[in-house]
Amino acid sequence: MSWLNDRLVLVRSLWSFVDLVRHPEHLDRVFEISNALTSQHVEVLGQMRDHFVRDAVGASALRDKPRLRVDLRELSRLPPGTLGRTFADHMVANGLDPAAIPTLSSETDFDFIRAHLYETHDVWHAVTGFGTDVAGELGLQAFYSAQSPGGLPLILVATGLLNTAFFAMGDRGRRMEAIARGWDMGRRARPLFGRRWDESWTKPIAEVRGALGVDPYVADVALAA
Repeated sequence: MSWLNDRLVLVRSLWSFVDLVRHPEHLDRVFEISNALTSQHVEVLGQMRDHFVRDAVGASALRDKPRLRVDLRELSRLPPGTLGRTFADHMVANGLDPAAIPTLSSETDFDFIRAHLYETHDVWHAVTGFGTDVAGELGLQAFYSAQSPGGLPLILVATGLLNTAFFAMGDRGRRMEAIARGWDMGRRARPLFGRRWDESWTKPIAEVRGALGVDPYVADVALAA
């Protein structure tokens, strides 16, 4: 009956895609699409692993499989301008709770890749400067796509473009600018995968960005469609 399960997974993922096009704020659909990609395209995860191990930090992370544990109250006490405080401010300002992030297994390399990317997603937001609105999420997905061969970022960019074309043409300028900047930033930056962010919480975020070659994104609010 595996063929039936495969068909059901495909149907659910297609529905998630359609729903995400109409409602990009339905982030639970992202997890459903990611789960479908993992079960259907193990070879893509293999390509991602092979890509990440080329970098010493990524190879170390895949070997040791460190998990990110976050105490927002503690990070909020750090001085303004530090990585930890910037991350905490980002989480609080957007009403985000680290406990709401799915807890995934990290026993295998494939499991760890998914778990690590889930756990560090909002750290990448803080480091790159992309916001959590649709334009910011699209910019960050373009950054992801430039940094790894995974298919999920491209799918999410595609859903964002379809949402723009059908429902949000007035925001197309900001979204396209964010996508273009994200791709360029991702290509220029050092790999972010595998970084032990918890070892850099107390460092100035400008220093962290400089070491990684990240020129943070600043949205042009005046950018017209």
